[in-house]
Amino acid sequence: MKAFRSLTLGKHKAQGFTLIEVMIVIFIIGMIAALVIPNVGGSKSTAELKKAAIDIQNLENALQMYKLNANRFPTTEQGLEALVSIPSIEPIPKNYPEGGIINRLPQDPWGGDYKLLSPGEIKPVEIYSLGPDGIEGTEDDIGSWNINEYL
Repeated sequence: MKAFRSLTLGKHKAQGFTLIEVMIVIFIIGMIAALVIPNVGGSKSTAELKKAAIDIQNLENALQMYKLNANRFPTTEQGLEALVSIPSIEPIPKNYPEGGIINRLPQDPWGGDYKLLSPGEIKPVEIYSLGPDGIEGTEDDIGSWNINEYL
């Protein structure tokens, strides 16, 4: 029965990866990660700035609706809360829509509240966020005066 020869023709060495091959693969994966991770991190901060700019733009539109109903913008003291419920501080609008202008106020991407300055320093009314550092008056503040940089 020579037709059924043994399938093993000789002793075979165990096959696998050498230490150098494994180290090269780990090095390549590390290089790829070093290129990808910073780009992903940068995308998050860009997305946060863009979200803040879009929120401010939407709040500006809501303020325009408020002005159509009240013939004026809310004051700084009334704040953006005037968009959600009728203000209790003078001047109280006579034609305030039932249910408010918007359902709720958004928070900025860093967990803070948007602020209202009325009258504003640059525009008739300004909405702004204190930015990632949460400190007013720093260069990372984003407001209605500079949202076009982020849109």
